[in-house]
Amino acid sequence: MPTSESSPVKLSQWDALILESLKNQGWSTDELLQRVRTGHQLPVDDSKFQFDYARLTELESSDPGAFEQAVRHGYQIKYNTLRGIASWILVVFGQEAELQLEAGQESVVASLSSEEYSLLTAVLSYGWVVRGEQSSSPEARSTFVIEPLVRG
Repeated sequence: MPTSESSPVKLSQWDALILESLKNQGWSTDELLQRVRTGHQLPVDDSKFQFDYARLTELESSDPGAFEQAVRHGYQIKYNTLRGIASWILVVFGQEAELQLEAGQESVVASLSSEEYSLLTAVLSYGWVVRGEQSSSPEARSTFVIEPLVRG
């Protein structure tokens, strides 16, 4: 499947979480790609998620070009859930987001910087709206509400 930077690679929510967790290891992009390609020297995840990094080796071997593009240039999640969005915020930003699960009011509430806001909105799947005002200062944090575009 041909891809371009204007059309980001699509990853499942779980694959995106695994990838972001592995990015937190502090390796260079090239080292991360090499470790995933070979399947060697991948860590054991002892977080509450218990990620199996071998899943990324399978993903990379099925479409190496798309996987490399996702690592180097970003991706979009195919389908998000409320808990998945909160988990992504935790894994990527190290921040516990607040889940609102009352019927008709379902949302995720998080305090984000302008950069974090941009990263989050770039990966969210279709069907989600992020409400809130970005601060004029790039370092300042603002509260955002992430909610379904349409409530069922």
